[in-house]
Formats: sequence, C-alpha cells, structure tokens
Amino acid sequence: MNIIVVTPVRLFGDGLGACISGRAGITVDAVVNDFARLRERLATAHVDVVLIDVTQTINPFDVRGIAVQWPNVKLVALGLLEQKQEVIRAGRAGFAGYVSRDATLDALCQSLCDVAAGRLAMPPEIAGGLLQALFHHEQSPGAPDPDLALTRREGEVLALLGHGLSNKEIGNELCLSVATVKHHVHHVLEKLKLPRRAQAMRKVRDTPWLAHTALRKDKAGA
Repeated sequence: MNIIVVTPVRLFGDGLGACISGRAGITVDAVVNDFARLRERLATAHVDVVLIDVTQTINPFDVRGIAVQWPNVKLVALGLLEQKQEVIRAGRAGFAGYVSRDATLDALCQSLCDVAAGRLAMPPEIAGGLLQALFHHEQSPGAPDPDLALTRREGEVLALLGHGLSNKEIGNELCLSVATVKHHVHHVLEKLKLPRRAQAMRKVRDTPWLAHTALRKDKAGA
C-alpha cells in the first residue's frame, strides 16, 4: 500500500513517515506540505491512501477537490477530534476514514489498512450519528432539487463564491461581465433554494462537492 503524508510540519511528516514505512505493507511514497504538491504527486504516482494532517487548518474545498479528481485514492484525516459533528464534517469534505488524536502508531497503521480495504471502524455513537445525519439530509425540505443540477459555469461561480470572491472578482477570474456573474449567482441561489449569497458561501464551504460535482458532470458529458 502506497501512501502520501500531507502536513505543513515537515519534521513531523518525515518522522511519521519513517515510523510507519515498512509496517503492515505500508510504503510512504512522499511527504508533502500542501495540496498543490499533493496534486503534482498524485498526477504521476500510484497512490492508495493519502494521510492528511487535520490538526492544522485546512480548507474542506481542497480536500473534496482531491476526492473528486482522484476517486480511487482514499483520504484519511489524521488527528481528528473523535466527535460526531467533526466526523460528519470530515465525511462531507471527502475523507474515507480518520485517525483520532489519541490513536497509537499501531492503531494508525491498522486504520490505514482498514480504509484501503474499504472498512471503517468507529464507536457506535459516532456511527449512529452518521446515519442520523444522512437521514436528516435526505429529509430536509431545503435540500437542493437533484433535477436542478448546476451547470459547469454555475459550478465555477459557486466554487469562487465559497472562497469569498465578489462578483467583480469572479468576473475577472472567469472573464465574465459583472452582469453575467450576477445572472449566474441568481440561478445558483435559486437552484440551491438559498435567499442570500452569504448562505451560498457557507453552503459550499460545508458541502464543497456541490461545485465539483457540477464540473465533473460537465466533463463527463463533453
């Protein structure tokens, strides 16, 4: 099993890589300190699992982007607080598994093997919380209508909204007029059933795959 470790603390990453490489059939392909370098490595190497340090601030949008672009690579959150809401947020961001902050080295290696094999172990109360979250999401009257899928351009606009860009800044990024951007923002809010752009910003930050799903569907239909 080939893995990549992602952490902004190089000394920690190198030490962790040295500790787990060779254990339980694990090979550490690389230690990188940001998502740009992770993308570069994933584009050229065969990797099974990416272990991402979440004890530092990370953007869930970046995590979901990796999950969408490389669906066969399992993402594991390292150092996650084992609380129901934190696990739910990790799942929504695109993580396939997690390692809690108090896990031992043996537990870390076992978790990597479990995730690579499609297994995920967690306390019963966490598992119950995940099932309840799925139920409430499906039953929510404010959930986006699947028949009103975002277009590729709307997905691009939504992605930039999630980064807090203004209409003018979005227009500069996409080479569109401000009026055209306003038009797309209006349709995005309408499809997501949201009254204000601030809510759309929160929505894409909480569920970053919305924008990426639109982009991926457009590519598949091209």
